[in-house]
Amino acid sequence: MKIVWDDGVWVAEADDDEFGLVLESDSFDALVERVKMAVKDLLEVDLKYTGEVRFVIHAEREDKIMALAS
Repeated sequence: MKIVWDDGVWVAEADDDEFGLVLESDSFDALVERVKMAVKDLLEVDLKYTGEVRFVIHAEREDKIMALAS
C-alpha cells in the first residue's frame, strides 16, 4: 500500500493491481482507517479469508518552500 499527498488530499493505492484499490481522505490517520476497513472487506468478502494479516503502508509527501536570502 502506498500513500501519497496529492493536490491537497492523501491518496492510497494498492501495490497490487489485482484489486484496483484507490482511496483518499483529507487526513492521513483517517485514510489509514479507511484502508484498514477496505482491506478487511476485500479479505473477508472477496477472498473468504479468516486470520490476521499484516500490511505495510509507505507514506510520501512532497512539499516546497521559498527561501529568500537577504
